[in-house]
Amino acid sequence: MPDVAADSLVERLRSGDAESFARVVDDWSPTMLRVARSFVSTQASAEEVVQETWLAVLRGLDGFEGRSALRTWVFRILANLAKTRGVREARTIPWSSVPSAGGPTVDPDRFRGSDEPWSGHWTDAGAPSAWEASPEAAILAGEIRAQVQTALEDLPEQQRTVVSLRDIHGLDSDEVCATLGISPGNQRVLLHRGRARLRSALEDFYRQDGVREVTW
Repeated sequence: MPDVAADSLVERLRSGDAESFARVVDDWSPTMLRVARSFVSTQASAEEVVQETWLAVLRGLDGFEGRSALRTWVFRILANLAKTRGVREARTIPWSSVPSAGGPTVDPDRFRGSDEPWSGHWTDAGAPSAWEASPEAAILAGEIRAQVQTALEDLPEQQRTVVSLRDIHGLDSDEVCATLGISPGNQRVLLHRGRARLRSALEDFYRQDGVREVTW
């Protein structure tokens, strides 16, 4: 079923509705700025990329065919401009050249072996801890936020980027795929592996003496 509201927005923008355009710029630019900053070397460069993106949107709006959501299309333009500038600044490398992280998502030693009862199930020592608070409440705590940031920085580049775009910047899967030029399947694998590594790092932290366990 067509998205009537989205179609209406496109038509308003095409007709030169300044109020609608200003609202979209205000709503989307903060996230666009954070995404651009992940590709370029300075905040000023990221701001210029966002400005260039909106100019490109205005120039290309008549050619927008609606094959993807308008926001997805805008973020694709943003990513292309940011990647080009980032490579020029010699800070980033093309996404395709970054090696994918292989290996199991969870340490195989945490599962029972094929010669044990309940093969493939958690071992007593390997089972995840039962945490009692919501992830939102945990992340709000300064100490936990620092742990999350440290664990995020330790992720392989692809996983860190996908997790950041999905869980921090709020992009949906289509937008992440368009922004990074990856397939939906690859996006799902990277997101799953990244989240699993973050969870593992937080489990280790919560197991330390004096740290209250919470549920996630």
